[in-house]
Amino acid sequence: MQLYSKVIGEGKPFIILHGFLGMGDNWKTLGKEFSEKGFQVHLVDQRNHGRSPHTDEFSYELMAEDIKEYCEEKNLKDIILLGHSMGGKTAMKVATKYPDLIHNLIVVDIAPKYYEPHHQTILEGLTMLQDAELNSRGLADEKLEEYISEWGVRQFLLKNLYWKEKGKLALRMNLDILKEKVESVGKALEESDTFEKDTLFLSGGNSNYIRKEDRELIKSHFPKSNLVTIKDAGHWVHAEKPDDFFQIIMAFIDKFS
Repeated sequence: MQLYSKVIGEGKPFIILHGFLGMGDNWKTLGKEFSEKGFQVHLVDQRNHGRSPHTDEFSYELMAEDIKEYCEEKNLKDIILLGHSMGGKTAMKVATKYPDLIHNLIVVDIAPKYYEPHHQTILEGLTMLQDAELNSRGLADEKLEEYISEWGVRQFLLKNLYWKEKGKLALRMNLDILKEKVESVGKALEESDTFEKDTLFLSGGNSNYIRKEDRELIKSHFPKSNLVTIKDAGHWVHAEKPDDFFQIIMAFIDKFS
């Protein structure tokens, strides 16, 4: 599968994987910052998201294969791989399946455990948008507010809108399949999946995605991992505390470069 990506800069390859219902474009600002430190940053849209192909199949096994094929197609080796939330699960799967591909792994606010589906309200709101006749982003935001009160979350989701034709907005993601496969998004890493290289787990202090009791599980899969918590940040830690986030990641990369 030929994934869509935006590539910024030149240097050591650095792939960033977005979360559920997101797209590579969400990482444009931080991607530019990393590129200015001598990295070739690849902001990748995962399957059924953004501008990448729509398919009826959706699993972490397949998404890991997608990244491996992407690296082969672009001739990328010894990569730094960063993933947030669902992208973090994909990144973990890539690292455990294709360890020779990875130099460093960075996982943002997700653990290798099972998560129950918890996006129902968001998916209902997006379904409403998909079925509505939308001729402005303001109208879309107004309608979505009936489901989602947080302005920041709405803006994140509304990035998926594009002009399908004159006067008509549509959603880029393959919403029907993502709704159908939502159980797969929370899937745990296989018990036997391990990665022996240096790994950074980053969590938001106000987020409940990584709990204290998850540390042992993280170490069992990633024995050379370190967990750093950024205070006063939620699940979108990179958007809420971008300076802290950037500095912690650069310190990690510099240490193991």
